[in-house]
Amino acid sequence: MAPVGAALWRTLRAHQVYGANTDVGKTIVSTLLVKALSDRGKVGFIKPVSTGSLDDADDRHVERFTASNGNVLTKCLYQFDEPVSPHIAARSKVTPSDSEILNSLYTSLSCWSTSGVKNAVVETAGGVHSPGPNGNSQADLYRPLRLPVIFVADSRLGGISSSISAFESLLLRGYDIDSVLLFRDDYYQNHEYLQSYFTKRNIPLLAFSQPPLRPEGAIMADSRAQDHEVMEAYYTTIAAQSDIGSLLDEIEQRHVYRIKDLDSMSTRAYEAIWYPFTQHQDMQPKDITVIESAHGDFFQTFDANSGAQDGSDAPVLQSTFDGSASWWTQGLGHGNPELALTAAHAAGKYGHVMFAGAVHKPALTLAELLLKSLGNERLQKVFYTDNGSTGMEVAVKMALRAACVRYGWDSSKEEVKILGLKGSYHGDTIGVMDCSEPSTFNKKVEWYRGKGYWFDFPTIGMKHGKWRVSVPEVLIQDLGEGEEFDSLNDIFDLESRAGSALGQRYSNYIKDTLEQLVQEQGVKFGALIMEPVLLGAGGMLFADPLFQRSLADVVRSNPEIFGTASIASQTTTNWSGLPIIFDEVFTGLYRLGRRTSASFLNVDADIAVHAKLLTGGLIPLAVTIASKEIFDSFLSSEKSDALLHGHSYTAHAIGCQVAEVSVTRMIDMENQGHWNGFKRSWKSASNNSAEQGNGIWSQWSADLVQSLSGAECVESVFAIGSVFSITLRDLDGQGGYTSTAAKGLQQKLANGDAAGRFNVHSRVLGNVLYLMASMTSKPEDLKKIEVLLQGALLGWNCHGTAYPPDGGCIWLHSMIDGTSRLKGAYSSASLASEVPSQFNLIILSSDPGINGSALIATNDEEIDIEGVLQPVEGQETPAIFYFDSKTGRLVTTSETSYQERFAYTLYSNYTSSLRFDIASDISGGIYYPKFTVAADGSFSAGSNLTWAWCPDDFDAGNGYYLPGSITLGAIAKGCEAIDGLVAVAASS
Repeated sequence: MAPVGAALWRTLRAHQVYGANTDVGKTIVSTLLVKALSDRGKVGFIKPVSTGSLDDADDRHVERFTASNGNVLTKCLYQFDEPVSPHIAARSKVTPSDSEILNSLYTSLSCWSTSGVKNAVVETAGGVHSPGPNGNSQADLYRPLRLPVIFVADSRLGGISSSISAFESLLLRGYDIDSVLLFRDDYYQNHEYLQSYFTKRNIPLLAFSQPPLRPEGAIMADSRAQDHEVMEAYYTTIAAQSDIGSLLDEIEQRHVYRIKDLDSMSTRAYEAIWYPFTQHQDMQPKDITVIESAHGDFFQTFDANSGAQDGSDAPVLQSTFDGSASWWTQGLGHGNPELALTAAHAAGKYGHVMFAGAVHKPALTLAELLLKSLGNERLQKVFYTDNGSTGMEVAVKMALRAACVRYGWDSSKEEVKILGLKGSYHGDTIGVMDCSEPSTFNKKVEWYRGKGYWFDFPTIGMKHGKWRVSVPEVLIQDLGEGEEFDSLNDIFDLESRAGSALGQRYSNYIKDTLEQLVQEQGVKFGALIMEPVLLGAGGMLFADPLFQRSLADVVRSNPEIFGTASIASQTTTNWSGLPIIFDEVFTGLYRLGRRTSASFLNVDADIAVHAKLLTGGLIPLAVTIASKEIFDSFLSSEKSDALLHGHSYTAHAIGCQVAEVSVTRMIDMENQGHWNGFKRSWKSASNNSAEQGNGIWSQWSADLVQSLSGAECVESVFAIGSVFSITLRDLDGQGGYTSTAAKGLQQKLANGDAAGRFNVHSRVLGNVLYLMASMTSKPEDLKKIEVLLQGALLGWNCHGTAYPPDGGCIWLHSMIDGTSRLKGAYSSASLASEVPSQFNLIILSSDPGINGSALIATNDEEIDIEGVLQPVEGQETPAIFYFDSKTGRLVTTSETSYQERFAYTLYSNYTSSLRFDIASDISGGIYYPKFTVAADGSFSAGSNLTWAWCPDDFDAGNGYYLPGSITLGAIAKGCEAIDGLVAVAASS
């Protein structure tokens, strides 16, 4: 099912009723609201989860007291008989998942939005933190929807405290509270205190008179009737005497303002904000993404065009996958309640306090945690900075001082440079800009000087199903042509590769180059700086780890190259040759699947810098961690010799405490096997069946990398840890940051799925498009992104047009074991001419977990379908069935007319879908039957046969594809959404 995001429509005003506690009168308040709103138009009431007898169910109560009003709709999604907390009541039944509850709720609201319903009231069960059926707090369960809240406060003794506590819990999770309602108790007078409290926060409060007492014990028929009559009178009195009309007016205005504010944000931002890494020359307000909120891996982005032109009440917010992990920072999910609470606690306890010469527990605890857990015995001292760039500034200062002290250099009289890699990027501040070669990022910065030497290096990527070490053309003479490997595990087997011919060539080339630079040209170097494994901003350059390892080994094993000095005592933690700095700002702390990216190289840095994932994606903070020997380089009787660096918010307690919780949580996830499913998947996909232990893995599937590596317009592709990167072939021959080759793919991902339920926000680095998961990404969400990516890329050539070039075919495919499951069907441009021009449609399952499924529709009666369909290696020859759209039956001969003929193959039991040819003239629209076919060819439909309807006014050039792994669950009817529907257009 598609990810559920914030629920907002232009016309439908949906609110969620939360209570400060159980039994505070939520249902009575909901009934008052529904009755008052029904005078203004159609209104719906939903109880997502209800426990107890049906007679006492809250939706039944609302229904009873609005029975005479034709404007009221009521609904309960999940009913449990036992009158206890939902997580206990659900034990006796099949429990719906949280995502199923959210989808059901969102679907119901969506259907109402197109049925003329103007207002909807969603009532929760119990208090704010009462658990849902799966034991999770309701405040967290419903948070993805982020419905504005009507909060029912507690009028009883202790109600002031419970009400404020519940309100703060909602606020902490990002809810907007539109109004507060409660019953007036003239003895406790909670309403008077809370009126003052909420008025200061610009939240209206309305107090009602107390409802009549409910009969206790066994209720007889006559007493039930009497109770109904008393309550009916109460509702009538409240409607006449209270100012509920004014409250509803204000709630409606808040809704109008919310939409209006979102509508205007891009224009206002265009006028007021100077954006980072943005050329504003041709920028327009429409180019600015308005993010209304965020939760988990998804932004909730505003679609200004939704319903604005045609007057429809389509949702105006869309779930948008945060494809860059918010510039590589996101680790534990947007809106993480644990991190939010941690930050609030530190803010309440400390605010911000001075750090120079002082200490507070969050800073000390984090420092000790990092020194203990990063696995580098060299690192002994933690220096706090505010972001990766300033963290690297400090690292460079540390390294250069240590080198100058050891080698007796005077940096005021002679220039000391750094060693690095081409394409490296260490930040925007002036000092670390000079640590990178001239590039788009720095060469036009007036003070940039570029103080270093940067090695070009071999890179890693997959092409045509093989992992390849690609050597830059200028290095082929020195390093050779490169090599191919069966798996990433083989590439990272550095102990074996170090003794290879290629490893020896690497070492010789590096040593010869350094000797020439130092001994012949007289260059002085004070540090080696590397981003281990992956150079991010330089274009997601996957460096051959053996080259980086060789560079570090040559520097450390040949100290005489760089200078002469006597060392009092050489230990295993002393730096040798040059201090080695690892910039792990991007690659560290599990971004690449391990706690440190240095562990891939089996090299311990003398200085390491961590940021981004350090705080789980919540707040800026960085650490520069150094060895004791580096620290000692600054010891002196002169203060001017100290490391005179710092900023006002150094080691701010909020960031430190959030970081300590974030790092601890990720370590716990590692220890508890949170990513074991991904690891097993990659291990099974590896050709090296003997591999053991902690291999290389990614949250992105190996099948995705395999399938895309064969696309014509792909130069190379890789995935490691949470990072997926694809380099596209630039037809103009212009690679790098200034290329626009990836813009087309970026736009297709931004267009999203056909149903409009989600899309992808991504960043490109020239001809490179990358996607990044968080540490908490769900496999099912990533699978949807993969399907969207495959649909966007595999059906298009490098010109951005569909195969064949005349647009006569719509197709989608995936690959298993490096071969297309539909042999020769538009798998490359050269094959397009070999397929009959009448061949109209090819659709393959893009779920790599389904072996050998294929679906073909054709209007060429002469095509040899049996010759086209090929079995996957190790499987039996597929059975071929045709589907007769008139009778709804599978047949083994193609006696039907070409508009109604289909071929379908199966290797094992599973539920799937067939698709009618879009060119068919089928009255009433296009239909998709869902059925099950067994391996022996038997066809089972019965109650499992469902039909999803699509409008019959689609252009003939559009095709729709429903992945076979999607289960609709129930008959799609009315306006209910069909998850997984993906459109593939036939022209650019």
